[in-house]
Amino acid sequence: MYPNQRTNPVDAGETARSLVLAALFAMLVFFLAALLAPKAAGAARLKDIASFSGVRTNELVGYGLVVGLAGTGDGSSSTFTMRSMSNMLEKMGVETNPDDLKPKNVAAVMVTGRMPVSSKPGSNMDVTVSSLGDAKSLLGGVLLITPLKGLDGRVYAVAQGALTIGGFTVGGAAADAQKNIPTVGIIPNGGVVERAVPFKFNNQDHMTVNLNMRDFGTTMQVVNKINASMGGNFASAKDISTIELQLPDRFRGNMVPLMASLEDLDVSPDGKAKVVVDEKTGTVVLGQDVRLSRVAVAHGNLQIVVSETQQVSQPGPFSDGATVVTPQTDVQVSEQNNRLMLMEGATLQELVDGLNSIGATPRDLISIIRTLKAAGSLHADVEVI
Repeated sequence: MYPNQRTNPVDAGETARSLVLAALFAMLVFFLAALLAPKAAGAARLKDIASFSGVRTNELVGYGLVVGLAGTGDGSSSTFTMRSMSNMLEKMGVETNPDDLKPKNVAAVMVTGRMPVSSKPGSNMDVTVSSLGDAKSLLGGVLLITPLKGLDGRVYAVAQGALTIGGFTVGGAAADAQKNIPTVGIIPNGGVVERAVPFKFNNQDHMTVNLNMRDFGTTMQVVNKINASMGGNFASAKDISTIELQLPDRFRGNMVPLMASLEDLDVSPDGKAKVVVDEKTGTVVLGQDVRLSRVAVAHGNLQIVVSETQQVSQPGPFSDGATVVTPQTDVQVSEQNNRLMLMEGATLQELVDGLNSIGATPRDLISIIRTLKAAGSLHADVEVI
């Protein structure tokens, strides 16, 4: 620029605005990149692997009657249903004899529900209605007003309304058909809370975090994450799955912001290597940390088939013999001659490939896994359910 040349104020203003916009755009890109950055592999939110003291549900239960059934209610053998009907009618001013009642359009039921600790009087909750007698179906029924009690015997909610059934049953003299379970139904928002649980969440001065898994490494990881996010040593591990949290003064009486930040902490859960076997269905689930030492495996199936047939021995003509039945037994034995396979599973994929190479079926895997565990070659806990 020459000494006598002056800067145009318009150009200087445009340049300044461009620099400001470029800086704002760079900050926006950085913020979006941080927001959309992928989480660590295997990371889970703390609220998905733990529960917090004071955040729970309360189980409620009650006994009631469902009316309006189309002949699919309890039979005359359900004497408690007839007594309940008689007591209900007497409270309404109708005198009845229980022996004269025909309860085929009525069913005795148990009503259950889960009331959150934060529920207040007047709020609604779902309730589940289950047949107690020999009713065939609750389709089309209406639950009469039923008090729901807690473990202390106090009434916390009442339920009433039309049932929603996810199945049906129809039948005749020689056949019947059924879909799902028609003796259990729900009433969405059918329960009304009448009494709140006497508990003040914000009045706590400390909190307990209970992890769903039993692992010291995961517990210490959660402790370090909580202390780092809160900026102090407020959390300490009491045992393998319990963490005690002392609340800072700034959060006492206002714990919701603290809970919102703790629930979203990213944790990478860890645990023992485990193999879960379901004998009933032949299902085998192997965890990713399962390891196998170098071992040779040979697996073969022995199949024995025994068949019985009846042969008739007919005597010759004009003989004094009698016709007799002679049994004949056929025995067939087949045995697989599988080769000895050398297996070494440093990873889960190598272990699966080794088991597949010997042609193991799910039922065979159960026997192989148990044998490997007995030999000390399978480094994992085997749990049979």
